[in-house]
Amino acid sequence: MLFDVKPILHTPGKQLDFQFALDLSDLEFGGRHPISRPVEVTGSVRNSADVLSLEMTARTTLDAVCDRCGKEFLQDKEITYSCMLAEELQNEDNDEIVLLTDGEVDLGDLARTAFILGMDTKTLCSEDCKGLCPRCGADLNLGPCSCKKEVDPRLAVLAKLLEDKPNKQ
Repeated sequence: MLFDVKPILHTPGKQLDFQFALDLSDLEFGGRHPISRPVEVTGSVRNSADVLSLEMTARTTLDAVCDRCGKEFLQDKEITYSCMLAEELQNEDNDEIVLLTDGEVDLGDLARTAFILGMDTKTLCSEDCKGLCPRCGADLNLGPCSCKKEVDPRLAVLAKLLEDKPNKQ
């Protein structure tokens, strides 16, 4: 979505607001498409002393799956992004400055990139999720499983000594 900032380009103290919906349902993360609802993007471009600053917020509800227990759940996601806008760059290596093209900025591209970079690498249904038992697959959040605790093979000889030791009373 191209956004024209020419009306405030050389007018300090002015601001342009924007709001739009972004479809990111085509994005795949970990073999899934968690963004099935539109991403609502709101923000503004402000001219402060001939310096254009852009601030935006993108929010949606994700169709998430817990990485520990595999439970599906809904997760609210909000990403904030801000940068400076310029007609020309003096420092080519500055990631916080976005170059305008004929007085326009592509807000859709900026919001898409910010949202992708803001996605979590690990998703949990709760901070204290216990996950699944590695032996039987039981959900440990519902209670302990019935698996017998396995002895570490490196300590098997010591466990055997404890079993062979006669009970003293």
